[in-house]
Amino acid sequence: MVTIRLSRGGAKKKPFYHIDVKDSRRSRDGRYIERLGYFNPGATGGEQRLVLDVDRVTHWKSIGAQTSDRVSTLVKQAQADIKSEAKSEIISEAVETEATS
Repeated sequence: MVTIRLSRGGAKKKPFYHIDVKDSRRSRDGRYIERLGYFNPGATGGEQRLVLDVDRVTHWKSIGAQTSDRVSTLVKQAQADIKSEAKSEIISEAVETEATS
């Protein structure tokens, strides 16, 4: 079975996770099929906390890949971020068109 799960990297006490598609029999940090993004829980300042290719996640889930509990939560956060960005773009475009009229 194929799973979408986190792979740990980073230094001691400073975790950094890659979001990978793996065979479920592989170890946590073992070989992966495809890398879909990353999660940086200790992000500060201008660093991005979550980068995820949501289209590829939906592709893998449609094929039958299972997500871990944490990855499913991160996917929901990424989808919410995309929706909020789209709303802000629509609002800013509406304001610009009103200002030019």
